[in-house]
Amino acid sequence: MRYGLPAAVTAVAAISVCLAGCTGGSPSASAAAPAAPSAAASGASSAVSALSWSPCGGQGSSLLCASLQVPLDYRHPDGRKITLALSEVPATAPPSERQGALLVNPGGPGASGLGLAPFVAEGLSRSVASEYDIIGFDTRGVGSSVPALHCDPSFYSQARPDYIPTSAAEEQQNINRAKAYAAECEKRYGWLLPYMTTENIARDMDSIRAALGQKQISYFAYSYGTYIGQVYATLFPHRVRRMVLDSTVDPTGAWWTDNIEQDYAFQGRIRAFFAWVARYDSVYHLGSTAAQVSQNWYRARAQLEAHPIAGPSGRPMIGPDEWDDTFLMGGYDNGVWAGLAAAFASYLNGGSTSALVTQYHQQGVQNENEFAVYTAVECADVNWPRSWATWNSVTKVVYKTAPFEAWDNAWYNAACAFWPVRGPAKPLQVKGGGLPGILMLQGTLDAATPYAGAQVAHRLLPSARMVVVEGGGNHGQSLSFPPNTCVNNYLNRYLATGALPEHPGLVNATCPALPDPTPNS
Repeated sequence: MRYGLPAAVTAVAAISVCLAGCTGGSPSASAAAPAAPSAAASGASSAVSALSWSPCGGQGSSLLCASLQVPLDYRHPDGRKITLALSEVPATAPPSERQGALLVNPGGPGASGLGLAPFVAEGLSRSVASEYDIIGFDTRGVGSSVPALHCDPSFYSQARPDYIPTSAAEEQQNINRAKAYAAECEKRYGWLLPYMTTENIARDMDSIRAALGQKQISYFAYSYGTYIGQVYATLFPHRVRRMVLDSTVDPTGAWWTDNIEQDYAFQGRIRAFFAWVARYDSVYHLGSTAAQVSQNWYRARAQLEAHPIAGPSGRPMIGPDEWDDTFLMGGYDNGVWAGLAAAFASYLNGGSTSALVTQYHQQGVQNENEFAVYTAVECADVNWPRSWATWNSVTKVVYKTAPFEAWDNAWYNAACAFWPVRGPAKPLQVKGGGLPGILMLQGTLDAATPYAGAQVAHRLLPSARMVVVEGGGNHGQSLSFPPNTCVNNYLNRYLATGALPEHPGLVNATCPALPDPTPNS
């Protein structure tokens, strides 16, 4: 599943911008592009265009926007170009107190980063935010960047087979959807797909650095953005000034193993949600034990399979898949638990669909551009199993103990079994030598980037120090709402001075998790 900030956060951060860009001509490519050497930094610097900042439309004078042309293929920096969309909250401190550029990324792959710049600027302490030019950007293929990758805009608007197959025929329907999506991506964007890799996104970041005229950059990212950071630090260690990795991806598991580990971790989070609902049985009347709530949850899911909720056109809008997608967001952020539980109760106990429709639109609607980029990047970063029999057998094993996301996640990634680009056999080996101190922030119960995998990344980055949020299950520990003051203090102190926790080992400092929400929160 996605490695990005939860919808509740990204919705707050979202902005609308209009950015101009253009692309040149290039012959199509049909195989994965080999990795360019890290020395490509100088090539990137010579190939980038200058930045021209102007106020973003409708966003006020404090937020600026720009576009940047970068090479499609960094082995040929003077060849075809693509365009990145950038946003900036400029530093306001006196020039002598400024600390350069802070690039920010919300994850994905495929999430828009333009709105994260004002979100971070607002969330940091005022004095720290004032010292940085805070830069958001849409990675290649995303949102306002050009081209924006759309393989099949109708992919999520059509009726979908149940994620959980009950027959070989049902499974084949989903296989056919995955094959068709991969084929449509190749048909529309075969020339782009070989270059939709995290390594190229990291090179794009270095192009941004060069265009800003900075010898070094600071970087603050969540989720998949932490993988971009690890790759950037491996390719360009001398370009890193400061780096914050919040909810960190295991780089050794990209991407097959990481997704399987997510399945087990999300099972833990849905159980925590069921237990929370049971605690408030007097409010929701869905069961006084987690097991009872779980039974009712699957009963509601079965009702939606038999009788989907129709949309305005009369076609099915919410069936079992959309139910799953909506409640998945509760695995990322317990701040949405109250709304989900209320919609669950009103649907199952009262037969009302209005609250569920609202929750679906807020939490469950899929963004096809984000899905297209997610698929393109994860499928090209590393080669996936090409035999569907492997996917089937592994998913069945996972489903026995982690049914909540096992098949959902398999289908979310299934196009990689048929992808036209074959990535390398193993993911890039992250190397942590020659880096300044890095701050890592991690919840022990995070489902999207599980704690054990984050500690794998920690071991590969010897200069990193990790602040562990004990019992924290939300994805993204810093700048949350409500705020975790302990975490935010470590973040602000590090960005202000470079100070890191000094306790040795893999747990360098701890913070308590925020209390669970209440039904009225």
